[in-house]
Amino acid sequence: MKVRHIVLGLLSISVIAPIFLYTDRVATFVNPSSSRRDFLDDVGAFMVSGDNTRHLNVLQHQEYSTLKEPIGVVYSDQSTDSSPKATVTREHKSARVLSATNEERQQQLSNPIKQVVDRAPRNLTTTLDSHPNASDISAVKLEQQPTQRARKINRTERSDNKHDRKTEPADVQVRRLKDQLIRAKVYLSLPSIKNNPQVTRELRQRVKEVTRALGDATKDTDLPKMAVAKMKLTEESLEKAKQVQDDCAAVVKKLRAMLHSSEEQLRVHKKQTMFLTQLTAKTLPKGLHCLPLRLTTEYYTLNSSQQNFPNQQKLEDPRLYHYALFSDNILAAAVVVNSTVAHAKHPSNHVFHIVTDRLNYAAMRMWFLGNPPGKATIQVQNIEEFTWLNASYSPVLKQLGSPSMIDYYFRARRANSDQNLKFRNPKYLSILNHLRFYLPEIFPKLNKVLFLDDDIVVQRDLTGLWSLDLKGNVNGAVETCGEIFQRFDRYLNFSNPLISKNFNPHACGWGYGMNIFDLDEWRRQNITEVYHRWQRLNRDRQLWKLGTLPPGLITFWKRTYSLDKSWHVLGLGYNPNVNQREIEEAAVIHYNGNLKPWLEIAIPKYKNYWEKYIDFDVMYLRECNINP
Repeated sequence: MKVRHIVLGLLSISVIAPIFLYTDRVATFVNPSSSRRDFLDDVGAFMVSGDNTRHLNVLQHQEYSTLKEPIGVVYSDQSTDSSPKATVTREHKSARVLSATNEERQQQLSNPIKQVVDRAPRNLTTTLDSHPNASDISAVKLEQQPTQRARKINRTERSDNKHDRKTEPADVQVRRLKDQLIRAKVYLSLPSIKNNPQVTRELRQRVKEVTRALGDATKDTDLPKMAVAKMKLTEESLEKAKQVQDDCAAVVKKLRAMLHSSEEQLRVHKKQTMFLTQLTAKTLPKGLHCLPLRLTTEYYTLNSSQQNFPNQQKLEDPRLYHYALFSDNILAAAVVVNSTVAHAKHPSNHVFHIVTDRLNYAAMRMWFLGNPPGKATIQVQNIEEFTWLNASYSPVLKQLGSPSMIDYYFRARRANSDQNLKFRNPKYLSILNHLRFYLPEIFPKLNKVLFLDDDIVVQRDLTGLWSLDLKGNVNGAVETCGEIFQRFDRYLNFSNPLISKNFNPHACGWGYGMNIFDLDEWRRQNITEVYHRWQRLNRDRQLWKLGTLPPGLITFWKRTYSLDKSWHVLGLGYNPNVNQREIEEAAVIHYNGNLKPWLEIAIPKYKNYWEKYIDFDVMYLRECNINP
């Protein structure tokens, strides 16, 4: 009952006191000193139950322009001593508490008077005075405050824990189990554990159980239900082993040996991955092997009149837009043609010159006869028809047919093989890959031609390239200076004086695959002979080894006009991080690299750009089981 009276009195003072304080502030304009003194005397003591006097410790009012809230003093519910000594003791205790914490937070959490006043409605005094059990209500409110605050904190903690669980990695338990396996294997290899049969037997049993529980799991949802139980048992066994093994140096030595072994295994696996990737890139998928066979059979069932393409009179018209495409991949060539025509403003003005080998000649013709590219003109030629292209005229053709070159590309002896497997790709033996250096001979009546690789996709009208002023240069190409490996010294052997004296190792490379060539300038500067001269100097492969880009860099040195990079974006055949915006805005995207879009090893997010230009409902594709 005493506590209730105390609380009721304190509540009354906490509500009534601001009224007096406000009145006092107004009165100070008339008699400041007397008003303040009278107020302090009034609130210095008050009566509860008529006989017990309680003293409030009120701080001396400071004369500021605005009234500050008094520092609250917290009283113990069990304190009944009203003597001055007890009052002073309580003041010291409260001061220590307030000085150790933030003042505002301490007042909110430790001062029940302020809590009740803050939470009570403005007419709390009237409500409490009029209620028959006013003291009981106030006591209940004081008792409920900590409970409600605790519930709020618990709800916040549960919410935070739930958020933490959502942000946890999906393989926490999988990684923990793998960590336990490593620790168990380390302990099993130590002499002190081996000398303890019981611990050894238990650890081996745990290793089997954890290995069985892990299986092929990559995330926690793949684990069986008993995985958590096995994890706990394994942890207990590891603790036992830890107590037996006290030689930290032996553990460190074993971990170092395991690290070294893991690094060596990683190196071997990387080498194997590179080899298998190269092998996959060089291997023709079953569907693409079936397609030319099916098309060839169909082609030879046609009569001679059905084997001809329309509009052949446009093939030598220099006023039209001519494309050169050298490929033995029917589906890839179809995508290049289809994507170009799809974005051409006037398809009837576009002429495609496709050159392929003897094996795919009939199949290539049959494809475009059965799937004509709208109003565009198609020409398909057999490289065997270029009788002028022989070993006596072309040094590279002579080199490609030499026994040493064939042995270099096809030998199976690993001891003497190059570290970089891409140098040993047999595709470089194909003369189709080197036809780009003979464009004036292939198109003697044309002024300009746009060369396209068969692993590109066109996304914009390309007719603007024919109207570009190349400023006396032969080759128009996009420079590739974004990375260090795209400089000249990454392709050419600058330790050879022939290279170091003639070229800058830090010069920018440029991309083959979408190049506009001025054939008139080519002929005037006799570029083909420049190419032949350097090929003769490189007969022992001491100047460069890789494909057609290095001789291209040499042949068109200081003869290349830099195009805006939006014309040609490269890297979709090896780089999974090509800028998405650059891809979307590019006129041509290029799948240079081993991860071609028609292979299963292609980068998935880039495949759609290529596949959308293929009609998979074509009969030949269905019969060869070629699907998106």
